[in-house]
Amino acid sequence: MTIKTLEDLLNEGVEGRGVLVRSDLNVPLDNGVITDPGRIIASVPTIKALAEAGAKVVVTAHLGRPKGEPDPTFSLAPVAARLAEELGRNVQLAGDVVGQDALARSEGLTDGDVLLLENIRFEARETSKDEAQRVKLAHALVELVGDDGAFVSDGFGVVHREQTSVYDVAKLLPHYAGYLVAAETEVLKKLTENPERPYAVVLGGSKVSDKLAVIEALAPKVDTLVIGGGMCFTFLAAQGLPVGGSLLQAEMIDTCKDLLDKYADVIHLPVDIVVADKFAADAESKVVAANEIPDGWMGLDIGPDSVARFAALLTEARTVFWNGPMGVFEFEKFAAGTRGVAEAIAVATGKGAFTVVGGGDSAAAVRTLGLPDDGFSHISTGGGASLEYLEGKELPGIAVLED
Repeated sequence: MTIKTLEDLLNEGVEGRGVLVRSDLNVPLDNGVITDPGRIIASVPTIKALAEAGAKVVVTAHLGRPKGEPDPTFSLAPVAARLAEELGRNVQLAGDVVGQDALARSEGLTDGDVLLLENIRFEARETSKDEAQRVKLAHALVELVGDDGAFVSDGFGVVHREQTSVYDVAKLLPHYAGYLVAAETEVLKKLTENPERPYAVVLGGSKVSDKLAVIEALAPKVDTLVIGGGMCFTFLAAQGLPVGGSLLQAEMIDTCKDLLDKYADVIHLPVDIVVADKFAADAESKVVAANEIPDGWMGLDIGPDSVARFAALLTEARTVFWNGPMGVFEFEKFAAGTRGVAEAIAVATGKGAFTVVGGGDSAAAVRTLGLPDDGFSHISTGGGASLEYLEGKELPGIAVLED
């Protein structure tokens, strides 16, 4: 099975043709201001290549989780402005998804124009479980690019979703993987098909249940599995240690016990914890041993000894995958663990290791903490999609591109 790429489409010729591009422009906003433009920047090469080749580019994307109807809070207006800035060309924003404004604007496009449709999730049909409803929306999207149009899938962060703009439109148009989707897929293949060893995986984040499938899939295949973030406390509890007021998934304790028994030589947990008397940036904090978390205190970061131990493992690795922060990095007082682990991975990169930051909060942490992107071989744009690929699941948005 092969997947045609954007290069194939460009070689076929796109001048004067409508091309529907599914991008991932789901960036964080703070009162309408984009706080991390990473996904917009990553989407630019595909859109730019099509526009410069004379295509009439129609971009569809989502932002946040609107409930299937227009919500000004989740308008793509700030995204359109930033995308135009990054592209160095005008980007029209349609006032709707497939309504009168989108149709009128798409009909008025000239070669090289870029039109961004309003948030695709303003349409309930986008995420509907009813295939007939999704297909109706897909036909409406196809109408915007015409019978000789093409579809380019470039939103890697959504390829694990069987949704209209990711999956159903690909069945109706000649389909291609954009630069971003092609690059992300190659990176993940490199992680799963004979990775260079030692192979280390770092997992953080809040819940064990969110990462359980990837832990079970990777633990037998890696040399080192470092666990931090909120989910480490369920593992510590599984060892019989007190975790105070720290985040705990009591229903997962037995599962964690089984994992620790089975992969004792692979799983590495923090040996010290930065605890706080409340969940706040100005909380009183102190470093305690991992087996001495006091009642009424909560762990919000891994401690300096843990960072040193994890760094010793990571700096010698030849392949590293990292998904999930080590603590509440948004609060400066509790960012040192995430920073320390990220810096250790960057050292490994400098020594020739292949290192991947698995999207989501990890990618946000890299930028929030001011760490250079080139400290890592690859920073993914798709946290959930990356994890599902590593779990061995088929990604609908990739499978549908195969011919």
